[in-house]
Amino acid sequence: MSRVYNFSAGPAVLPEEVLKQCAEDMLDYKGSGMSVMEMSHRGKVYDSIIKEAEKDLRELMGIPDDYAVLFLQGGASTQFAMIPLNLMKNHKAAYIVTGQWAKKAAAEAKKFGEVDVVASSADQNFSYIPDVSDLDIPEDADYVYICENNTIYGTEYFELPNTKGHILVADISSNFLSRPVDVTKYGVIYGGVQKNVGPAGVTIVIIRKDLIRDDLPESVPTMLKYKTHADADSLYNTPPCWNIYVCGLVFKWLKEQGGLEAVAVKNEEKAKVLYDFLDQSKLFKGTVQAKDRSFMNVPFVTGSDELDKEFVKATEAEGLVSLKGHRSVGGMRASIYNAMPKEGVEKLVAFMKKFEEEHAEDVNNA
Repeated sequence: MSRVYNFSAGPAVLPEEVLKQCAEDMLDYKGSGMSVMEMSHRGKVYDSIIKEAEKDLRELMGIPDDYAVLFLQGGASTQFAMIPLNLMKNHKAAYIVTGQWAKKAAAEAKKFGEVDVVASSADQNFSYIPDVSDLDIPEDADYVYICENNTIYGTEYFELPNTKGHILVADISSNFLSRPVDVTKYGVIYGGVQKNVGPAGVTIVIIRKDLIRDDLPESVPTMLKYKTHADADSLYNTPPCWNIYVCGLVFKWLKEQGGLEAVAVKNEEKAKVLYDFLDQSKLFKGTVQAKDRSFMNVPFVTGSDELDKEFVKATEAEGLVSLKGHRSVGGMRASIYNAMPKEGVEKLVAFMKKFEEEHAEDVNNA
């Protein structure tokens, strides 16, 4: 069977070149006589793998020396707790809620301190990014938190909030490495890798070193202290070795593509193909305000639940899979991450045009 075009929001499509390298290395990694899955995380071979992965990530993102790079476990959901546990000194934080994940992060932070929701787009089902240029941020807030790209609702920040001198924390799980980023604008920037970087099981945290505290209360669990992992170079306990190795291959693949500047151009071109069609379609409609549309996750609807279901079923037969939208939005969602080739988006649009023509009688009712 030939490979399908996988539009899943995560775990998501990986570059074919990376998968082929994984297959080649599976039984014998570089003459070691064993798989990366089998080798000790304390051995020299694996030590070179994780160090090279960090080096390549630092080069891709331009991460300064005064930031630590941590390869952790527990997904972004564990960071919802780690961030307030490690950063709250005044036990107060400002959250901007633009989707389900920021909402969950805010709810988790409330277990550890006061949460002030300084902006939200819940009033329009998270279909836009609110104005964040002049927010009423409490003076004693320990940090300002955002989810930079909203996988479910398909919105993305293209301008960061004016934090008025406060630390900015950002969940970038679904736009990780999709475009250049100025790391110095953040105190903490993190993401689960399963959407745009690698296989599920790794969370990468990039944290300014002065925020790694050694004065946390004894009640904070050892595994939930950033210092624990920073001091041990992400090897305090057994890391997800294979998954980090695959991330390292993706970093090299991105460098071969020309780095994040070149990748960003490709991502904008892919997104334009789909958004241009949606803007002129009489059947399919995007659900996000144009200025805030994500380059990574594109939700759309026909206006009919039955027609949406028919469309999703039909796309699967065409080798276009995982297009069903999240239950809170409905309709369809195409996640077009770095590894999705432009040809995949073009095939999707071609099928959408064909579907629209075949359902001309439904257009006026949609």
